[in-house]
Amino acid sequence: MGPNGETVGIVPTDQALKLAQEADLDLVEIAPQGKPPVCKLMDYGKFKYENAQKAREARRNQTNVIIKEMKLRPKIDAHDYETKKGHVVRFLKAGDKVKITIMFRGREQHRPELGFRLLQRLAEDVTELGFVESAPKQDGRNMIMVLGPHKKKAEAKVEQQHAKEERMAERAAEAAEEAAERATARAAGPVAQKKERGRSENLDPEIEA
Repeated sequence: MGPNGETVGIVPTDQALKLAQEADLDLVEIAPQGKPPVCKLMDYGKFKYENAQKAREARRNQTNVIIKEMKLRPKIDAHDYETKKGHVVRFLKAGDKVKITIMFRGREQHRPELGFRLLQRLAEDVTELGFVESAPKQDGRNMIMVLGPHKKKAEAKVEQQHAKEERMAERAAEAAEEAAERATARAAGPVAQKKERGRSENLDPEIEA
């Protein structure tokens, strides 16, 4: 094959090498399993560089799926439940999957419906952020459910970055406003003091006499 993908045809190796030399290119074997093997005239250094760039871009765009885990007891109290739910919300907002594990102990193992209802409640509470990817199932002494985020990891990162930039802009605006107020106060300070002294001098009884 020629440098632009055109077919040169079947030629002896020495002739193919001569063609590469004349074109100031390399003779690269791209399909060694072929009969006969397929070679192409190309700039091998440029070829390697472009492939490395493509691989780097693919790695950059690759979404790494992270599974977080949250463990609960079937008779969890309201405060602990809200705390655990807050963590699940944070994970889902970040685009991560969450594995919810209900741990049964002692007689609780005979009441699997407690864990099932708790998992259902949690799924309903976070339905705006995630969905049940793997339905509740018993795994020995535990009951497991997996929640998946509605938003992909990349989308979640973009939203978090925008939110961060907005918070920084708000803080910068507040700081600038405070600085302007302090500057205004410093500029008005001496004038106010001068006026106050003037009123005191006008009220001096000796001057009035």
